Amino acid sequence: MDITTEKISIPVPGGNAMGGYLARPSAPGTYPAVIVYMEIFGVNAHIRDVTERVAREGYVALAPDYFHRTGPGVEYEYDEKGMGKGMALLGQLKADEMITDANATIQALRARSDVDGDKIGCMGFCIGGHMTYLTACETDVACAASFYGGGIAAPEGPGGAASTIGRTANIKGRILCLFGDQDGFIPLDQVDAIQSALADAGVNHETVVYPGADHGFFCDAREGYQKDAASDAWQRVKEMFRSELGSG
Repeated sequence: MDITTEKISIPVPGGNAMGGYLARPSAPGTYPAVIVYMEIFGVNAHIRDVTERVAREGYVALAPDYFHRTGPGVEYEYDEKGMGKGMALLGQLKADEMITDANATIQALRARSDVDGDKIGCMGFCIGGHMTYLTACETDVACAASFYGGGIAAPEGPGGAASTIGRTANIKGRILCLFGDQDGFIPLDQVDAIQSALADAGVNHETVVYPGADHGFFCDAREGYQKDAASDAWQRVKEMFRSELGSG
């Protein structure tokens, strides 16, 4: 499917604006929408590529820059220097502001003439996977795909807020959580805690743990890329979006 891409500005309460990378099918019409949440490396080439892949499946896809308060527009490489800079920005995130940004992104999509209906999905990676889970807890998204979301099971949420896992019972839509069993950032006991919280809350969910997969297994620009796990995860995400959102 042919697509069109552009950079946009997303209004945020308080007079701020958040940058975003938008990709949509080129053909006239209206389409379901999907939010794509970045890693700590910003809305970089990988996140833009994922956003475009989602658009080619028949969705209006939008990757918001939720570092806009502390590092607007950053794009970091997958190396030690980029990791250090990204972690510094990660440490400044606050759950309440993340929720504000999620709602602002949803509102921006719903205001578009090429977005069809109320159902919106989201997906994200690393801290973006955490942002995905938090969005599922605190908004009305119809479905969410969280890739190796770090810190979800921590005792406190970003910025010392209430824990994200403690919000699990608020999830109303379907959620897919994807992890690797070799992920040093997310021990398997945390994965088990997330799975238990989802089951106990009666959430429509699926948790997948890929053998031999490390953190970042979906990103072909990272050392830990695992082709088979990435391919399987992508098929699962596409199936969920088709089922819960339909397609263009």
